Amino acid sequence: MFSSLEIFRTASALAAHSSSRQTILSQNIANADTPGYRAQDIRPFAESYDGLSEPFQMKATRAGHIRTTGDPYAFGQGAVDRPGDASPNGNTVSLEQEMLNAAETKYSHDVALTVYRSGLNLLRTSLGRS
Repeated sequence: MFSSLEIFRTASALAAHSSSRQTILSQNIANADTPGYRAQDIRPFAESYDGLSEPFQMKATRAGHIRTTGDPYAFGQGAVDRPGDASPNGNTVSLEQEMLNAAETKYSHDVALTVYRSGLNLLRTSLGRS
């Protein structure tokens, strides 16, 4: 019954998105001096989430139910080149921008953990545990 609550799945997807973005940002920082390197990023979680036709679709719990195509929680997290001014060696990484993006990503991850923790507290309270 409580194995797949939507709030936990959404918080998990946000945490996974934050993790993917942090990986890409760290690659950008590691290649800040690489000639010709293009800074990359992924689409923001909200844009990926808004792109879904119906984020909380009905589940097919019996064989006779109509199944939807595609995974409603696949948030298209592929890396894309981030536009920006290139330095003389062709590198588009701005360390200041990467630090701002890293702080934003940490905040997103903290939000995911807070939502997850609040959901667990709500479940504990509903079960009579504190």
